[in-house]
Amino acid sequence: MSWNPQYRSSKFRHVFGKAASKDKCYDCVPITRNVQDNHFCAVNPSFIAVVTECAGGGAFLVIPIKQTGKLDPHYPKVCGHKGNVLDIKWNPFNDFVIASCSEDATVKIWDIPNQMLKRNITTPKKELIGHARRVGLIEWHPTADNILFSSGYDYKIMIWNLDVKDAVLSNPVKILDAHKDVVLSMSFNTDGSLLATACRDRKIRVIDPRAGTVLQEGSYKSHKANKVLFIGNMKKLFSTGTSLWNNRQIALWDQNNLSVPLLEEDLDGSSGLLFPIYDSDTHMLYVVGKGDGNIRYYEISPEKPYLNYLMEYRSPSPQKGTGIMPKRGLDVSACEIFRFYKLIPTKSQIEPISMIVPRRSESYQEDIYPLTAAAQPALTAQEWLNGINKGPLLVSLRPGSEGVNSLAQFLEPEPLTKATDVSQQQGGGGRISLEDKQKPREIEGSRKRLKVEEKLPEDEQMCLSNGFDILECPTPKTKSELLQMYYRQQEEIRRLRELVNQRDVQIKQLKLGIRNLCASEISDTGNY
Repeated sequence: MSWNPQYRSSKFRHVFGKAASKDKCYDCVPITRNVQDNHFCAVNPSFIAVVTECAGGGAFLVIPIKQTGKLDPHYPKVCGHKGNVLDIKWNPFNDFVIASCSEDATVKIWDIPNQMLKRNITTPKKELIGHARRVGLIEWHPTADNILFSSGYDYKIMIWNLDVKDAVLSNPVKILDAHKDVVLSMSFNTDGSLLATACRDRKIRVIDPRAGTVLQEGSYKSHKANKVLFIGNMKKLFSTGTSLWNNRQIALWDQNNLSVPLLEEDLDGSSGLLFPIYDSDTHMLYVVGKGDGNIRYYEISPEKPYLNYLMEYRSPSPQKGTGIMPKRGLDVSACEIFRFYKLIPTKSQIEPISMIVPRRSESYQEDIYPLTAAAQPALTAQEWLNGINKGPLLVSLRPGSEGVNSLAQFLEPEPLTKATDVSQQQGGGGRISLEDKQKPREIEGSRKRLKVEEKLPEDEQMCLSNGFDILECPTPKTKSELLQMYYRQQEEIRRLRELVNQRDVQIKQLKLGIRNLCASEISDTGNY
């Protein structure tokens, strides 16, 4: 009997979690004791915000990201709510603007000074009054500027346009009234044209937020979803919840068919909620357990078996919630691909946990850092409300690089076997001028690369596997077009490297199969 092992090539197979040393943690932080199923923490490259205990109202702390160690017990707070703060979210396009929602049925927008707080902040920049009951969730739109979604215990989701001068807003631009119970989770797809929700009525919904229509609705008896998440551009949803036997469970769904999950798996019998977090750059999915110290992580693939388990980070300290550092705040020199900020109420501590790819080289590892979402909006609020969709603007994490690209297909590259038409995707992706942002030496380097390729013999020139042919592409006339071509070539090089790695694995499999076949034939001959 021959043995045929299944090989799977992955750059992230050996990713491990590394907790920060004691001096890089945040100590003596009075973390909230609220039982709401939220993260209670929000992070960007400048600040870490955490909901705190506060008498006579609701408050949260905003701490400079580099200010580690013990926190002053009299450290200033952001305290303008009349009830407990339930959720906080940083504006993805402005590191000094944060939104908060509370049991007092309001949402407030705050301006944070760029230096350490000297006194309490009590006056918000804007106040949103529209919900009849407490507001449990808020989400910023991923690509449009100043668009905020809020969900309350009045079963309504409200869409707010903050791109107005009024300090108090009482009329949302849209109210989504499709739910019959409390909304437990909200998630956008890559360009923000669709919204997925998990509701206490056990149903998962996919909604067109501007039209207010429910496109898909599903309820599966053996899976009660608590949190739902769009898996980038793969047209799939991921949910965490509980089974009929109250086991913690995960499920993967087809975005266009929510009747039966593509995959369903029980994890354990613990009672804490599971928070799913997806990294569209690396296609890695993290499942964080509330009330335990575990972080499971998987790799998502567009084909079966869809979900590939990688490893589990374990810690004896239970977490109440987690904050997520945006990609632009990571330490690329240490091959850090993700960073959590773990809330530990029992120790009054916030502990950073870095997910690291073990590599010896200290140079920039381009293959594990594809283009990622930039801190710039692709659309204005009014453009999105008028029906325009655009993927996020993309930026390289290479130190010193400032180029931004608006080609949204790079955020979720399709498999090599499926060719896509880049020219069609460009039509909906939009462009941004880089005249003032790109360094002269980078543009000159791009020109040299193009000249070298023009001199190649015809039989050696490259036709890219994603449908982009250098020979058919017009000569770039602007710096923006030049940079777009450069990034396309870099992406193609990365894809070809992956293809070579896959072929190497297939060769190894064939060699092993031949060796096993020869061994079995020799043993059969010996038996005769």
